[in-house]
Amino acid sequence: MACFFILLSACGSSATTVDMSDMSGMSGMTMASSVAHQHTSDAIAHFAVDSPHNLPKEISNITILVQNKWNRPIEKFDVMHEKLMHLIVVSKDLSYFEHVHPTYAGAGRFDVQTSFPAGGYYQLIADFTPTGSGESVQSHWVTIDGKAPKNVKLLPDKRLTKQVGDKEVTLAFDHLMAGMELDMVFSFTQGAAKTPVTNLQPYLGSVGHVVAISEDGNDFVHVHPTDSEATSGPTAAFKIVFPKKGIYKIWGQFQQNNEEFIVPYVIHVNL
Repeated sequence: MACFFILLSACGSSATTVDMSDMSGMSGMTMASSVAHQHTSDAIAHFAVDSPHNLPKEISNITILVQNKWNRPIEKFDVMHEKLMHLIVVSKDLSYFEHVHPTYAGAGRFDVQTSFPAGGYYQLIADFTPTGSGESVQSHWVTIDGKAPKNVKLLPDKRLTKQVGDKEVTLAFDHLMAGMELDMVFSFTQGAAKTPVTNLQPYLGSVGHVVAISEDGNDFVHVHPTDSEATSGPTAAFKIVFPKKGIYKIWGQFQQNNEEFIVPYVIHVNL
């Protein structure tokens, strides 16, 4: 099977594909650029994607090897939101989103299987915390062969109310200024009578989970609710800081009746 390793340039404008068929060579991988977020540890994440033909809809094995600056495996990681690692997979235009949790195999190695829906560019964003160090968020671009869909232009939503099945979910902010902490609140109603939802179930240990990514893919924000005890609705409140002005896509993840649902929004953040 062919295995491809993508190096992300600092500006994110180009990628190089390297044949990584020999997995024993992983220790020599070059570090990919980190997404702008909390990256306070010395950890370096090396990504490899192993796919039979590098085509859409086939199972791809993703391996992430976490090492220190001396190329030695980091052995221990802290649990963060019930998991040792969170992996976000998004298409370049942010129309596709997946949130998975790689399994820790030991010696700094995490493994997960996924499939990519179409050809094109995808960003892998790994969020983890080595024990005794700070949270680290690192990203990697991969290219999948095959026909890529037409890019979907990211436009801010005119109305921050979305319909998900029979639920209506409204997102509200106290302000939208970059570089400042702000309140972000989701409100949930259900059915024609718009009855407040009070039976949300914990998702990753709290009422919900939010990921936000800037239009250019360089900024990533990963937050959980401000009140860890409030787990059932009808609202879910978060504190968040957008690092710079511009367009962001937000995905809220919640659970009801043992089924996860995702609510996407596009917003514009001001200076």
